[in-house]
Amino acid sequence: MVGESRKWVILCASIWLQAFTGTNFDFSSYSSDLKSVLEITQLQLNYLSVASDMGKAFGWCSGLSLLHFPFWVVLFIAAFMGLFGYGFQWLLIHRFITLPYSLVFFLCLIAGCSISWFNTICYVLCIRHFPSNRSLALSLSVSFNGVSAALYTLIANAINSNDDTLYLLLNAILPVLISLLVLIPILHQPKPQPHSVDTIKHDSSIFLCLNILALVTGLYLIFLYSFSYTLATARVILLDDKEVYQELINIEDSARSKSTQSTVEKKSLLEREQLAMLGEEHSIKLLVRRWEFWLYYIAYFCGGTIGLSYSNNLGQISQSLGHYSHTSSLVTLYSTCSFFGRLLAAAPDFLNNRRMHFARTGWFAAALVPTPIAFILLVISGSGAALHIGTALIGLSSGFVFSAAVSITSELFGPNNVGVNHNILITNIPLGSCLYGLLAALVYDSNAINSTHEIWLQEMSMCIGRKCYLQTFIWWSCISMLGLVSSFLFFLRTKQAYDNFEKNDNRNNIATG
Repeated sequence: MVGESRKWVILCASIWLQAFTGTNFDFSSYSSDLKSVLEITQLQLNYLSVASDMGKAFGWCSGLSLLHFPFWVVLFIAAFMGLFGYGFQWLLIHRFITLPYSLVFFLCLIAGCSISWFNTICYVLCIRHFPSNRSLALSLSVSFNGVSAALYTLIANAINSNDDTLYLLLNAILPVLISLLVLIPILHQPKPQPHSVDTIKHDSSIFLCLNILALVTGLYLIFLYSFSYTLATARVILLDDKEVYQELINIEDSARSKSTQSTVEKKSLLEREQLAMLGEEHSIKLLVRRWEFWLYYIAYFCGGTIGLSYSNNLGQISQSLGHYSHTSSLVTLYSTCSFFGRLLAAAPDFLNNRRMHFARTGWFAAALVPTPIAFILLVISGSGAALHIGTALIGLSSGFVFSAAVSITSELFGPNNVGVNHNILITNIPLGSCLYGLLAALVYDSNAINSTHEIWLQEMSMCIGRKCYLQTFIWWSCISMLGLVSSFLFFLRTKQAYDNFEKNDNRNNIATG
């Protein structure tokens, strides 16, 4: 019984870590200050955001470290990487120190790497202590990573709403404090225990309640930022916010199916070497030979990653459209809608529990629909309403992708290798961040040079007007349509495997019922 209660404490620790370590989401809040201090172009600023995303390419290091070092060692390595990376950037912006551009690039890389390490720790904690409900434990834990920007904005406004550089200081300090807070439960982890059917059902009901509480949390944040509030209001809200975050997670079983593997004849391209069952372990060599993996990779690359690139450029987008004073609220809106998207990633588990079967990859494809709609809206209009609606849609879509992807990778390519396989999948993030950011920066800088509304601050140029990002939005809408098509093909390729799993699961329920 003690072990049962302690696993929920571990879950709370994972959620607190996720909620306060999504520090890459607030880059737009201080990017303009960084650009001004370094006196760099939009293209050079883009490389700094890419450096932060490149940290995800080193996520495999954290998994390897967990095999050789205790959890608490890996936890504090991640915390001090963030302290070092963000702390020196804060000193730079306040001109306490001067650093060359190359060293700032390295600091962004280290800071981004810390996020990946924190994520890996949370993934392993959820999988280890909730083996029968890992897909929903992961889904809800990851969802709180999307609320980080909203929390950081709330704290920054409570201290000084006029100082955007506070985000860097908070990014450096808060993850260290949270690491100290969760240290005790991590040091006293319960040993994994087999779970009875009754225990799994009881856990499922708890997960449902926690999802409802998490939904209330998201509504609380989004309605909070629908209104302007004073410094005193922010401070009062912070006192109540602590209680809201002791909630989480989701339900359902990612058990390995034992359905008979039929020989797949080479028919059409869509059916060639089609995945026949869920849970089969894939080595790296087998993974990269799968059509499903590359359709998945392209869908993620053209869907969730393009949404992340949008959030990285949100500061300059709002500035160019004349809405710079709304940057913090836009970042919060993206973050909160990303949180809702991550929560929605648990929907397949709850609905399938109610005899409504639909493959998780089908939900994944449906989640990509809002992204091209949002970019088309931004192409049509540069109004504040269009910017807010587009940001909300992109946040919702990308949030679902980020959360659902961990469960999909585990189900399709095996739970034991999920650490390695998922880190291979998310190599698309630094690649996409570089290419999409490069496209946006080149369009921005070319319009800054040719614009009659060009503004020069020392050696830094700013572009004002819709045309600064119009071509970028057109390209991004076309690319996101490609991602939508790829996700639909991905769904068709994997539908049979999910159907086989469902039939086998129903057969087992009848046999044991």
